[in-house]
Amino acid sequence: MTLIVAALSAASIVMPSFAATTEFDGQWSVVVHTSTGPCDPSSRFSGQIVNGEIFYSYGSIDVSGRVEASGATKVHVTYSGSHGEAHGHLTPTHGSGTWSGSGPDGYCAGTWEATHK
Repeated sequence: MTLIVAALSAASIVMPSFAATTEFDGQWSVVVHTSTGPCDPSSRFSGQIVNGEIFYSYGSIDVSGRVEASGATKVHVTYSGSHGEAHGHLTPTHGSGTWSGSGPDGYCAGTWEATHK
């Protein structure tokens, strides 16, 4: 379940570097906080958004999502029988939102905060 928390952070997705085409593209630092459930209380991650797309695939972790022109974010995650979503809003410099997911260990939910590096 810990890995689903990592994957749910809306901007912690690592992708190849390309020229930025949206104001949200680039390196992001994300802190994920758990308020409900057996997941880790807090975790920090970093990654990229490219062309407004958020996606990551590594082993059995699959993440897909998008940052809209308005800054609205939505991410879907699947990991070894676990699944979850993250929603929120980004500006060109920071963002925040909520996440939730279910898996073999139960239901977890919380918030995330992001900073554009």
